[in-house]
Amino acid sequence: MKEKIEALQKRFEAELQEAKNSEMVEKLRVAYLGKKGSVTELLKGLKDVSAEQKKEMGQHINLLKKQVEDSIAHQVEKIKSAEQELLIASAEQYDVTLPVQEAEGSYHPITIVQRQLEEVFASMGFTIEDYREIVTDYQCFEAVNIPKDHPARDMQDTFWLDNGQLLKTHTSAAQNAIMKKYGAPLRAVFPGRCFRNEATDASHENTFFQMEGMMIDKNISISNLIYFMKTMLSEVFEREVDVRLRPGFFPFVEPGFELDISCLICGGEGCPTCKHSGWVELCPCGMIHPNVLREGGIDPEEYTGFAFGLGLTRLVMMKYGVKDIRDLNSGNLKALSQFKHE
Repeated sequence: MKEKIEALQKRFEAELQEAKNSEMVEKLRVAYLGKKGSVTELLKGLKDVSAEQKKEMGQHINLLKKQVEDSIAHQVEKIKSAEQELLIASAEQYDVTLPVQEAEGSYHPITIVQRQLEEVFASMGFTIEDYREIVTDYQCFEAVNIPKDHPARDMQDTFWLDNGQLLKTHTSAAQNAIMKKYGAPLRAVFPGRCFRNEATDASHENTFFQMEGMMIDKNISISNLIYFMKTMLSEVFEREVDVRLRPGFFPFVEPGFELDISCLICGGEGCPTCKHSGWVELCPCGMIHPNVLREGGIDPEEYTGFAFGLGLTRLVMMKYGVKDIRDLNSGNLKALSQFKHE
């Protein structure tokens, strides 16, 4: 067996010299150290060696294994170094004495509109809150009146994590924490990024931005909700915008509404962005459900409130005439550079 080990060592050294690239070295590693590799087979063959020779042969094989491992690691580093030097040598040469070409950055249009909205709501007495993107089932669903096994969960295709947490599907996941933080009365908006397993098209993305808002106090009504929404939209678009309020089901509000705006891409005539309806769903809203208030530690017999989930991404599309929602996450500098002076 000793002769077999020595012969294998010589063969390996010869083959290593022929390995001139990373792919060849990897094949060599598998051939010698893989599950069915030559060195591995030698170790398996120790069971057939006499007890007197087993210890000695085992030491020789382990020395060979260590040599193979070290030699392969050295060869990998040698090849990487050579490839790097070749890349540097073949790269285009630049004159370092040339003047620097100034680069001009810009805010993303969603950031621009978000900050504008924050200013509008801050002027109306709302605090600006932030919240995490990875949340618990309780925060995203149960705390906002969507218990386990409730059919409303089917409205949102959710990205679940192995630890039982999830990527938040809506900014409503922050409602409970903010209620417990401030109690009542309360005025707060909390923008954030949301995630859903959507089939993407001109008006749907798997990653998008919302701005959630709540106002809780005594004697709050739907008329308060409509006033704040129309004030906000007129500030953002700098003109009057046609809106409509229609019934909508959301477990965390009762009654619930869909606030739509006339499509500003096509002027209400119909296009792919508004699904040829002339209207774009912008802001699910309604009066906060008593169960949600109770879960947040607020007495629904004493306080009422409204909540809304403003689609920031769709608002940006309407404001700037972006026809395809996917452009906003594409990283396309040509599409985004037009906002550098905003």
